[in-house]
Amino acid sequence: MKAAGRPGRTRLRDHLAASDPGLLRLTAGLRTVGAIALTLAVLASLGFGVTRLVTGAMTAMVATFAIRERQRGAQAVTLALGLPVALVSVSLGAVLSERTVVGDAFFVVLIFCAVYGRRFGDRGTGLGLIGFQVYFVSLFVGASAAQLPGLWAAMTVAFASSALVRFAVVPVTPTGLLERLRQAFRARLAQLVSAQLALLDAGPGDVDKALEEVRVGNARLHETALMIQTRLEEGTPDESAARLVQRRIADAEIAAERLGLLLLSARSAERADTLTLHLPGAPAPEVGRLPGPEEATDRLRRDLLALRALVVWTGAAGTAVAGMRNRLLAYRDEENLPPASPAVQDVFRAVGETARAVMGLRVALDGPQDESDDSPATAMSREELDAEDAAIAGEETAEAEPQRGLQRPTTRAAVQVAVGSTLAIVGGELLSTDRWYWAVLTCWIVFINTASTGEILVKGYRRLLGTVFGVAAGIALAAVVGGHTPAAFLLVLVLIFLMFYTAPLSYTLMSFFVTAMLGLLYTLLHTYSWEVLVLRLEETALGAACGVVAAALVLPVNTDRRTNELLVTVLERLGDVTEAAVGQLSGGSADDLLDKARELDQALGDLRSATQPLTHPVTPLRARRTNARYVVALLETCAYHARSLAATAELLPTHPSIAADPRLRGAAGRTVRNIKAIAARVEDGHEGGPVETGPSIASLLGDDGTTRYGRITGRVLRHLERLDEAVAGLARPLRVPVSASGR
Repeated sequence: MKAAGRPGRTRLRDHLAASDPGLLRLTAGLRTVGAIALTLAVLASLGFGVTRLVTGAMTAMVATFAIRERQRGAQAVTLALGLPVALVSVSLGAVLSERTVVGDAFFVVLIFCAVYGRRFGDRGTGLGLIGFQVYFVSLFVGASAAQLPGLWAAMTVAFASSALVRFAVVPVTPTGLLERLRQAFRARLAQLVSAQLALLDAGPGDVDKALEEVRVGNARLHETALMIQTRLEEGTPDESAARLVQRRIADAEIAAERLGLLLLSARSAERADTLTLHLPGAPAPEVGRLPGPEEATDRLRRDLLALRALVVWTGAAGTAVAGMRNRLLAYRDEENLPPASPAVQDVFRAVGETARAVMGLRVALDGPQDESDDSPATAMSREELDAEDAAIAGEETAEAEPQRGLQRPTTRAAVQVAVGSTLAIVGGELLSTDRWYWAVLTCWIVFINTASTGEILVKGYRRLLGTVFGVAAGIALAAVVGGHTPAAFLLVLVLIFLMFYTAPLSYTLMSFFVTAMLGLLYTLLHTYSWEVLVLRLEETALGAACGVVAAALVLPVNTDRRTNELLVTVLERLGDVTEAAVGQLSGGSADDLLDKARELDQALGDLRSATQPLTHPVTPLRARRTNARYVVALLETCAYHARSLAATAELLPTHPSIAADPRLRGAAGRTVRNIKAIAARVEDGHEGGPVETGPSIASLLGDDGTTRYGRITGRVLRHLERLDEAVAGLARPLRVPVSASGR
């Protein structure tokens, strides 16, 4: 029974790791609920009243989610500084509550300072959040000067409870978090292989669904890779170890994506475009059965199952695991490929390369492995990996020039939110002299993690939608709970956990749980009524409107400007990676390609987030939405090929089958020029030359196609050609002129 139960627990653990990489959402929910529950238990045992219980609970929540540093020492310092900030904030809120004009003016100043504090990093952001949210808590509970001693005691208990839960009950270390992210990467890689297996077996009616699963798998794997990259410095012992893990993560991601593309191409009548794997909703090419004998299809199905088992396998290698690994790695040798069409043989080669990437990832994450059962192909792969690991070296990167004055995003946002909050205070006072602060809170929240008017509009819409449904849920829960205080607090804890667990997934869901929770808090404070919840909805709509008006009229950053700036950044990063990789493949000096590729991925992630207002389902500009999705998909295609070129270029000193070819620099020059021309046209609107089109990269090298492109591998040339095609494809949606060139 015990042996039978272990695989089920392992599958459950892998599923949880894949759905919540690093268990970040689960940790956030448990920490917050734990801090609140401990605070309530201590305060209740001391005989505190409901008002102080609510104050302690809300303060514990703020003290938990406001801390953003990754190092435990820095977290402790910010938490220690947060307590006096909170005590001063609640005191001013209580004293100024009866002085309407002065209190409102101070609230606006506090909001400006809280947002402006973001320029000082995570600590400034956290202390600003604590100052604003605690002032809001004082307004919510109707704090007065006479109540301050009791409120100070409740808040002190809340901060102490938050610290205890953070550092003792639910501790998270950078090393432990990185380890969980690695598990998530393995789990998501296994899910991607499962999706590719489904694509292999999908019939004509199911291929679109199977292809969409492969797209989702690629995107989720890339998301986890980026999360790992941002935490390598804190979670690894030194820079060399961080670069090694980064390299192996990138290799595994590229190999898995390439396997899916070659599998789709093998089932298609024509070569599948890489764009098909990145454009949501793109129709699958016409597919049929794999060409060649049925034995090759059965063998490929068995090998994909073996590859998935190799990915999820943990512990010491047994004979069966070693046999699977040796069989898959043997496909890297041409003599071991099964009789099949060239396209199907390419898939088997990709299986072998993916198995090699998985082995390299396991060595980088788990240390040296048992080599007693290695076949000659496996031993050769290990030697290649060891040579690559020895060649990894770190280099420093240049820092970007900081922005100043109103050009600095934090300063601009502080001015905007101060103006919007002023409007929200005035409008909120007209709606209700007692609950006006809800409008200010909404105005504040819609500015968090947004950088353009479109993003603020979408966030305000989502908050309003979640509030509408949350009001209905609050009414139902208040009717069920009635006057049962313990049951109400228990439901509050459940809703808070769901709020933090769903926050990264859906802002609408988070707003729903927040509003439902507030309905219960009003019940506990004996201020609940239908009118109060309706007023909450009205104040939310008013606050969102004030935020949009302030963003549109005060130092506006419209969505087009924001996306154009980020698009230029992506193109510049793409040009840097391509030029550096081609230079190294041409025999030039080595460059820091890993960091350049990571900067490209981060810039592309920022652009993807900024285009959400353009690609939102409710946008009335359908053609613009389609255009934005197409451009982002093309850029993701370009990034995939650029990452592949960078990874191949780093193999150059150690891989025997890859040799520098000086002809590459001239042949790929057109691609680099096109990237720069598109970037100049997007940035200025008039400058920049046209995009050049002409002969293929292979013909520019002077090869006839039968020599497998001379001294460079066919894979390098394929990536260059696909990158050149994708860059040229950007010209039409971005309205850049095209000219045919014979060069």
